[in-house]
Amino acid sequence: MTKADELLRGVDLAIAGDWDEAHEIAQRHEGDATADWLHAVLHKIEGDAGNARYWYRRCGKHEVPSNDVVEELQAIRESLKQ
Repeated sequence: MTKADELLRGVDLAIAGDWDEAHEIAQRHEGDATADWLHAVLHKIEGDAGNARYWYRRCGKHEVPSNDVVEELQAIRESLKQ
């Protein structure tokens, strides 16, 4: 499985509500901007705003002010398909 495939799986798991497994996938690819973006969104889902901001900074993105995490996860999915 490629890194992109695994991150796509992480997005799907996050959408399905499997935070722990999605988080493990994001952690395995720490340092990759897309994995760090996924990591940021996961901490937003968890309600840990400080940690989410840290990961947004790591991936070079500004935190999306919307609470629509599914929309943001869809954006991550689209970035992985490019």
